[in-house]
Amino acid sequence: MSFFKKNIIDGITPTPLINIPKINKLLGTNVIVKLEKTNPGGSIKDRAAIYIIEQAEKKGQLLPGGTIIESSSGNFAISLAMIGAVKGYKVIALVDPKATKTNTSLMKAFGAEVITVTEKDDTGSYHKTRIKLANDLARDIPNSYRPDQCFNVLSSVAHHQTTAREIHEQCADNLAAVVCAVSTGGQIGGISEYFSEHLPDVKVACVDAYGSTVFGGLSHTYKIPGVGLGWTPRNINDLNKIDCVYRVKDDAAYIAARLICRHEGLLVGVSSGAVLLAALKLSLQLGSDKPVLAVLGDSGERYLDTLFNDEWLTQNEIETSLDISELTELITSMEPPAVADEIKGNYRDDLIYILEVPSTTITHHHHLGSGINNA
Repeated sequence: MSFFKKNIIDGITPTPLINIPKINKLLGTNVIVKLEKTNPGGSIKDRAAIYIIEQAEKKGQLLPGGTIIESSSGNFAISLAMIGAVKGYKVIALVDPKATKTNTSLMKAFGAEVITVTEKDDTGSYHKTRIKLANDLARDIPNSYRPDQCFNVLSSVAHHQTTAREIHEQCADNLAAVVCAVSTGGQIGGISEYFSEHLPDVKVACVDAYGSTVFGGLSHTYKIPGVGLGWTPRNINDLNKIDCVYRVKDDAAYIAARLICRHEGLLVGVSSGAVLLAALKLSLQLGSDKPVLAVLGDSGERYLDTLFNDEWLTQNEIETSLDISELTELITSMEPPAVADEIKGNYRDDLIYILEVPSTTITHHHHLGSGINNA
């Protein structure tokens, strides 16, 4: 393998696996973390973004000098903006008021145009209104392409072929479970498909926020960025391949992310705190000699104004203590995960028509050699 890369997105280097010795010793757990912030654009979203854009190029859906239009308030738009800078595409990102100043600044640094959508949808979030406006723009702007991570099942194909395969190569069969955030479904969809095929004894756990309705339940606002939707994305092809779903409270995710930074030196984002808690809980439950792997999606640098700002935390009624022993209480207070028949889908294929999703996004409505189940 050549150490020389022709550009920043040429051949993403495998992200490292790292032990968390202090936390494992304190809790009696066996958890290792996969540090996705070492991707060139700073998050796990690089994997899907690069794969989707390269597939669009191969199919002639995105031509030289074209415009990439995407609804994303964070990492996916940052990844696309970086790719646009390398490949000479204009990038338009549709964000909402919850987008952090750091994230929008990063998008703009790479040259993206940022449009803030202020109208809420029927779930109290902005996902649907952002997607609808992005689709309207794509129709109006010539030579444009909509990656659409919420509806494009190529996202889960990307994680099947890169993230999951990489974990398998790094761990061989020395693995009890893999835990990742639900995000827009690509990670959990691709990873659960891969392990059900290649290492079915490895548990696959998904982490969602209270207020997200990816797996049903009541919709309400929540403060964990980059996790959850108001419906089940088609990137999750088969719910039966997910062994368990944990929901994590807002404050617990923030506290855990701060604790892993302060005590293990790992500066990671809020969703990583949620994933860490679920992985620790699962490790205690399994009691296995084999490690539980937690996929940590991005860097804490993107949340310096919130996650690492005591004033913001106090205003949002989130504990600012950095005592590592708090982890015990956080894990104990977590509700048991949903398993098997308790994992319900909330598929909304009608949204494809309501939001006028482009045909270029939905032409791959089956993937990885299997059809869509649990509709």
